[in-house]
Amino acid sequence: MNSFCPVMWREDSTPDDQKDCKECGLYQQGSRMIWGEGNPKAPIMIILDNPGAREDREGNPMICGTRQTLQKAAYEAGIDKEQIYVTYILKRQPKCGYDKEKTRKICINHLYAQLEEQKPKLILCLGNVAVQSFFGNPELEVKGLRGNFYQMNGYQTTVAYHPLAARRRPNLYPLLLEDMQLVASELQKKI
Repeated sequence: MNSFCPVMWREDSTPDDQKDCKECGLYQQGSRMIWGEGNPKAPIMIILDNPGAREDREGNPMICGTRQTLQKAAYEAGIDKEQIYVTYILKRQPKCGYDKEKTRKICINHLYAQLEEQKPKLILCLGNVAVQSFFGNPELEVKGLRGNFYQMNGYQTTVAYHPLAARRRPNLYPLLLEDMQLVASELQKKI
């Protein structure tokens, strides 16, 4: 097996009928819409809170810390990058304050449309924001849910700590890896 090296996942094109969406107001902050990254036909859909930076200040492509940590954990768990598709609750990266509850309620409709079209075998929600939004309960936390699968919105779903949290607090990385291994094991049963 080769050693791990993070790569820039290919960006999934935003559907033409959604490119100019202005419902949530995040377009006013100047960030572009990012529909998802990776293989749209992948059996594993990973849901994050919002897109991270894909370009540095000079506009050069870059792999942010979230993607590096996520890719490393997937690699160590034995999940091939072609088995992963990453998408978001918000399709634009917020640059300043916004009405979080209202915006998430509007933007999650894009995610539901993706699910209808892509029909992944497994969903992995990373971080409390993704968990609370997808599970529809603002009181839930990764800490109390991780390690199990749940039927959510018609999909077999599990949760894990956000890769950025695991990057900032290295004691969480083994837990992220453990949860990625749970996903890898469940995927093996399905294929």
